[in-house]
Amino acid sequence: MSNSLFVKICGLKTERDVDTAVEAGADAIGFVFSESPRRIDVATAARLCRRVPEGVLTVGVFRREPAHEVRSVAADAGIGAVQLHGPEDRGYYDDLATGEWTLIRAAAFGDLVPRFGDMGEDMLLLDAPVPGSGVAWDWNSKPLAGSGEKWLLAGGLSPDNVRHAVDATDPWGVDVSSGVEQSRGVKDPALIKAFVKAARARS
Repeated sequence: MSNSLFVKICGLKTERDVDTAVEAGADAIGFVFSESPRRIDVATAARLCRRVPEGVLTVGVFRREPAHEVRSVAADAGIGAVQLHGPEDRGYYDDLATGEWTLIRAAAFGDLVPRFGDMGEDMLLLDAPVPGSGVAWDWNSKPLAGSGEKWLLAGGLSPDNVRHAVDATDPWGVDVSSGVEQSRGVKDPALIKAFVKAARARS
């Protein structure tokens, strides 16, 4: 993985998506297994994971699925990380903390700023108040996380605003999905490349 800003491209569905993200220099790529226009099945995810070189993290995105189902899908798909969106408690995270997967906790930014490590996660993803909306939010409203913590900024990012967002919040990494799409659920290779380049550009 890169020593520079960690970049995750999420919601990938095709070989072209995966190849483009890898070639652009993404550190992680995400596959959505919960209800979404970006949802793919386990067999497709497993096939796409086999295209991903060592050193690029493959992430499965889940929302409100039972822990046993997450465990089964993650194992069958061959992903390296589990990203959880939802009201899961510490016991849920402990159940998945077997060492098989990197655990990513995705939390919406609201009145209370989620704290890194509260659920024993390996990474914290701070999303927009309305996750998945693709709408940028007020990154300057309050401190988001501590320096050096493994946290990713998400929500409304695009090639046009990611550099500003990084400068404003100093995250460990960034995550994008709708901001690199030509239509809902359909990725644009040019936007993927532009996003990675812009995210790592010197301000």
